[in-house]
Amino acid sequence: MPAFDLIVLGAGPAGSTAAFVAASKGLSVALVDKAKFPRDKLCGGGFTGRSTKYFRDAFGQDAPDVPMRRFHRVSFHAFGQKLGTYDDIPPLDLLMRTDLDAALVQLAKDAGAACYLGTAPQVQSLDAPCVRVGAQTLTAPILIAADGANSQTAKALFGDAFDRDQIGFALELEYPGNHPDAELRIDFGAADWGYGWHFPKQGSITVGVGGVMRRNPDMKAHMARYMDDLGLKTGAKVKGQFLPFGGFRAMPGKGRVLLAGDAAGLVDPITGEGIAFAIRSGHMAANAVIEAAHEPDRALRLYKHALRPIHRAIRQARMIRPILFLPQFQATFINRFRASRTLRREYLYLLAGEREYGEITLALLGRLPSYFLPRSRQKAAS
Repeated sequence: MPAFDLIVLGAGPAGSTAAFVAASKGLSVALVDKAKFPRDKLCGGGFTGRSTKYFRDAFGQDAPDVPMRRFHRVSFHAFGQKLGTYDDIPPLDLLMRTDLDAALVQLAKDAGAACYLGTAPQVQSLDAPCVRVGAQTLTAPILIAADGANSQTAKALFGDAFDRDQIGFALELEYPGNHPDAELRIDFGAADWGYGWHFPKQGSITVGVGGVMRRNPDMKAHMARYMDDLGLKTGAKVKGQFLPFGGFRAMPGKGRVLLAGDAAGLVDPITGEGIAFAIRSGHMAANAVIEAAHEPDRALRLYKHALRPIHRAIRQARMIRPILFLPQFQATFINRFRASRTLRREYLYLLAGEREYGEITLALLGRLPSYFLPRSRQKAAS
């Protein structure tokens, strides 16, 4: 039985980052995934300033070596109305997850991680981590599970992979081909408590809609309407996926098992960004394992403490989200987004990963009276 210092389940951004960081520090690491890489993976693919910062912190280089398309211009729509097209956004890079994930797996492999890819793993034990891959049985004192929103590890630990009242769901498709004139577009309200996206990349356009699942019993209908709005045909294959939408796990694991990325619910509940938090949480989880190398039972406590800034940001985003999506505030949001250069700039910087929710929350709280003033006047007049 090959014995390692660490087993990592899932070779997406969270898992590959964890494997790279731990292997780079001299730990013996097994990186396990049922897929072979490169593999197809639908995702909006926004690589924001936040993603860039977290990638640099973890990998020590400025950006992954993959094709990216950079935008300085975005078109916003909300609840069927065009808000405007803006040229003053910080740079936003778009990439294919197929390329990114394969590149990160290679970085982990180059750092010394042993990769077990292409065979579905069978977890034999989580108390004393033991994973069977084909004919081999892997053991380690600790395991990082980065096996996605529908995490089988989280299900084994807690009975459910996610909270159905908070989980999001998205439908996406890829339009292959180069589209040099296609616009970067975001549509608030394309799904209930959600949005639609039209993201041109090198070689394709990713189109999707997503929102809180319990509020969208017919996401296919939202997708069909959004396609009509964009003037696109639905010839490409539509795929669905769960989207952790702010329902993170306050305790990101149990015993000697740490959950990272989507498996821990670490997705921005407003922008839907997941790559940045995946990279960051994978880095944090690996650091906790490294620090607790001789006392593996300490790793979860260390990891939970490290995650506090991310958990705080997600909570702050959940506080703001009703202002964007509650029906009684929609008209006010549209009017304010059009009229307030400050509000628009703050959201654009947030989208690009150049602002954190702490800054946005403080700014918004100071402006709440003026934000709701038009609605109050309308109510008094009636």
